[in-house]
Amino acid sequence: MEDLEIRCAVAVLISSLIAAWAYRRRSVDLSGVFAGIPVMVVHAAVDYRFAALLLVFFYTSSKVTRIGEEKKRGVDEGFKEGGQRNWLQVLANSAIATILIVMAGKMTGGQDMCLNTKDSCLVTCLMGGIIGHYSCCNGDTWSSELGMLSNTQPRLVTNFKIVRKGTNGGITINGLLAAAAGGFVIGLTFVLVGFFTVKCAADIAWRQLLVVPIAAVAGLCGSLIDSILGAMLQFSGYCTLRKKVVGKPGPTVIKISGTNILDNNAVNALSVLLTSLLTAITCLYIF
Repeated sequence: MEDLEIRCAVAVLISSLIAAWAYRRRSVDLSGVFAGIPVMVVHAAVDYRFAALLLVFFYTSSKVTRIGEEKKRGVDEGFKEGGQRNWLQVLANSAIATILIVMAGKMTGGQDMCLNTKDSCLVTCLMGGIIGHYSCCNGDTWSSELGMLSNTQPRLVTNFKIVRKGTNGGITINGLLAAAAGGFVIGLTFVLVGFFTVKCAADIAWRQLLVVPIAAVAGLCGSLIDSILGAMLQFSGYCTLRKKVVGKPGPTVIKISGTNILDNNAVNALSVLLTSLLTAITCLYIF
């Protein structure tokens, strides 16, 4: 109980400082701050590794969002200075992981564990889902933000036709590489922090290194799943008045692809759910 109280106190302090910094830099708005602090507290209270994944995702995605802002301003319909996220975007990128973390915490009693099905299939599955969650989030963000800066025009993932930048479901080679790199960073974070926070047998400890390539693949697959869902279930059209790709039909909008069924937050949440599930199953077989 004392250890849990210490973790919660540390989490409240750190998350409050980070939230203040992020708000000042316009990475989140006020609603994002109030949603993000309790999420961070839950992560840190259960396992510092989970808190590290959230922090690395938030920090690195905020950094890549700021790259090439002037170029993105003329392409991205939803452009915001600093990529300012609201509470819906915060929860779309953390709610599923938070649920999995609470479930894992109840199973482990807050004790850090290695991925090892011989100890617990369920805990391994839950931890794999959390890794997949943040690999998908980070990979998709890196892919979208850096892929938009590519000198080549994107191709629609469903038919590989060239489309305008900003089209939902548009992919580039640079974007796919960025997605894998974003997942790689999440996997590396999990492994490096684990060296200091968890102890397990040598053979099991070395096998944890497999998390890095698994996370890289999860980042890539998560981005592709997001692109496929975006191409099919999100509307993309070119506004002849605003001279940019928009996400809603209108009298001055020429349809490019998709249907107006899901918005960006719903697509993100669904791709995260599917990637988490696939990564959890993968970890069951590998560990």
